[in-house]
Amino acid sequence: MAQARAGEFDEFVAVRWSGLLHLARLLTGGDRHRAEDLVQESLVKLWFVWSKVADEAPDAYVRKVMVRAAARSARRRWWGERPVAQLPDTAVAGDVSAVVAERSRLEAALGQLPAKQRVAVVLRYYQDLPEGQVAEALGCPLGTARSHTARGVARLRQLLADVIEPVG
Repeated sequence: MAQARAGEFDEFVAVRWSGLLHLARLLTGGDRHRAEDLVQESLVKLWFVWSKVADEAPDAYVRKVMVRAAARSARRRWWGERPVAQLPDTAVAGDVSAVVAERSRLEAALGQLPAKQRVAVVLRYYQDLPEGQVAEALGCPLGTARSHTARGVARLRQLLADVIEPVG
């Protein structure tokens, strides 16, 4: 690969690393170590085709690689250790730990969703992708992607029901 292209790749990684890592954490159910492995694996695959996709859509390419790799790893039956959810202490107003606790609860709830539902919800609502691109990333028809998204959101509502307070 030409030196200029290698520099472009390095710049792409430097700019996108944090966002890709956060996306990977959501796709892997909050497991930081699996997320880092997922990002690294995806960037290695991107490196080999960088000259072909650099001018087109490297974000879409690496996102698709991440989604597929996350789905592959979710199909494996070994789940490893599972953390036990504990209710956090009551937060004080302006307490940063409350935000972290809520984010952790959401990541834990996402981790309980089936892989395709988790991917559909993350791509649709975290990445703010249109339904068509979600379907393309999942490799399924639009209606199936909508179904995965709707079921995932419904399950998240069940899992997080105690934090949703009625207005009024």
